[in-house]
Amino acid sequence: MDFYEVLEKRRTYRDFSDREVSDEILKRVIGAAFKAPTNDHLRRENIAKVIAPLAENMAAFKELVAEVDESGDKDKMAMFADALPKQQKMLMQSSLLIIPFFRQQTQPLLKPAEQSSLNYFASAWCALENMLLAATAEGLGTVFHIPVSDEAEKIKQIVNTPEGYEFTCLLTIGYPTENAFLPKQKEIHIEERIHTDVW
Repeated sequence: MDFYEVLEKRRTYRDFSDREVSDEILKRVIGAAFKAPTNDHLRRENIAKVIAPLAENMAAFKELVAEVDESGDKDKMAMFADALPKQQKMLMQSSLLIIPFFRQQTQPLLKPAEQSSLNYFASAWCALENMLLAATAEGLGTVFHIPVSDEAEKIKQIVNTPEGYEFTCLLTIGYPTENAFLPKQKEIHIEERIHTDVW
């Protein structure tokens, strides 16, 4: 697939088939993460215990949906209406659940001393973007869940994360179902977003 075709085809999928993703494809997708500017993987039987903390936080998701509803953005509301009930299901049904960890070597992630303290976090998100694009090039669907409330700490305990490590999100990868819901893409006029010399 041409690179710009990959960018066009990269979409958020929350509906997955039961088709397995091969280890060869998995290695290529994770390998793409290590080609990102500097900075694990579980099989289905282990996924349930990792995502268990999500069930306790459904109220927080409902509050997010209420906030979006007040914004009047119908496309965002449609995306949240689809996403909310699928938070656990999408993680369980996908073939893979990847938790991209990174080492936070300086200041605590949520209490950075300065902007450069977030370099490790930024690098981890660059690596994640590479995995999203690589999975798309392989014909796979992806979606990530950013932890809310105490999910991150509970998940780190479940997987026995060493001290000093954080993770960006829970990344699910799988083959989408034929009737998978696709959120509407906003049309962006690039000319309006580029500012030359001054804003």
